[in-house]
Amino acid sequence: MVRFTAIIDRFAQKGEKTGWSYILVPLDIAEQLLPGNKKSFRVKGKLDKYAFEGVGLLPMGEGNFIMALNGTIRKAIRKEKDDEVQVEMEVDTQEKPLSSDFIECLNDEPIALDFFNSLPKGHQRYFSNWIETAKTDHTKIKRIAQAVNALAMNFGFGEMIRMNKKERE
Repeated sequence: MVRFTAIIDRFAQKGEKTGWSYILVPLDIAEQLLPGNKKSFRVKGKLDKYAFEGVGLLPMGEGNFIMALNGTIRKAIRKEKDDEVQVEMEVDTQEKPLSSDFIECLNDEPIALDFFNSLPKGHQRYFSNWIETAKTDHTKIKRIAQAVNALAMNFGFGEMIRMNKKERE
């Protein structure tokens, strides 16, 4: 477990990260967590008194990482840009299970299931997380159907999202 104080920052213009709030996890801290690692990884711990788990640290070059602070986290800690936060974190090795509803539907579609199983774990997780973040049952069901149909056509997550976007235009 590492402990440090961080200042919340926000990207002004940074491509897809524009507007993101985050904390910097400097090289020396990252080395204590996962020595020699240069790729993203998940952590768990506390920001002030708010407990979190399964949050990704993203590499930013020169050995530094960032931890993005989504709206849920910012509301929970009641802090914004330039505020100080006490951080406790360690590597999170717990693997989050894939959406059981999604897997149940995939089991009925062998072609989609075979393609899904051929994808790297991280790509499988894109589908599962997208489905599980639906706010209503109706949306969740719609997303499961879209995912199964896309996988049956050998479409990855990005291809599926682009296809769905074109259909809405």
